[in-house]
Amino acid sequence: MVIEKARIESIQKLSNYYYLIEVFSPLIAKEIKPGQFCNIKVTDTNYPLLRRPFSICDVDANKLIFVFDVHGEGTKILSSKKKGDELDILGPLGNGFTIEGKYDLAILIGGGIGTAPFPYLTKKISSDVDIISFIGGRTKEHLIKYQMKNIHLATDDGSEGFHGTIIDLFKMELKNFINKKIRIFACGPTPMLKALQQISLEQNLDCQLSVECAMACGFGICQGCPIEKSNGDGYYLVCKDGPIFDADKILF
Repeated sequence: MVIEKARIESIQKLSNYYYLIEVFSPLIAKEIKPGQFCNIKVTDTNYPLLRRPFSICDVDANKLIFVFDVHGEGTKILSSKKKGDELDILGPLGNGFTIEGKYDLAILIGGGIGTAPFPYLTKKISSDVDIISFIGGRTKEHLIKYQMKNIHLATDDGSEGFHGTIIDLFKMELKNFINKKIRIFACGPTPMLKALQQISLEQNLDCQLSVECAMACGFGICQGCPIEKSNGDGYYLVCKDGPIFDADKILF
């Protein structure tokens, strides 16, 4: 874990809701794993006071790539940055997805901005493993397709792809994969993860969930992001013990 001054290489809008930002950050880029995140300080002042956590979307040599939406003052400031500006980045943080092991089909399930960690995950999964991506959003403007493979789409309003939730679509398609040795990687809003957790436990599926949670410090000092252990033995911290958990290890 290091703090690095990272120069912005580019910033662009992917849709009416999402931005993609590339920063030159060689120290973190050579260490980070899919599913890990960075905490970014968006100004040189003490406002906003806290850093903002962002999943790593992709890595291109010495560059880190993030996708984010504007939902508060910090991300609003970040969206106004220009090429050449510097960001203060703390990372890598969190545990990352487990991609080692034997499976022949990786199913990636993302909802809204929860799709952000998957481009780098897609790049790092073995070429011997098939990949299918299930991407959901409220509308077609909330779908993130950047660098994804074999995409199945669902929107709540039916503006693109299947009309319904991404979990509804996944349940319909699951029978086509059940005879394969699959591993599920998921990230998105809590109701989506909770529904997927139930399915994976009922079907005894290998499933990893990336939990979205407000985090202040990002490395376990503030104790501000607990999630209950399924065995009744207290709590994990999402930032330090996660954000990736096996589906049978946590309670929502």
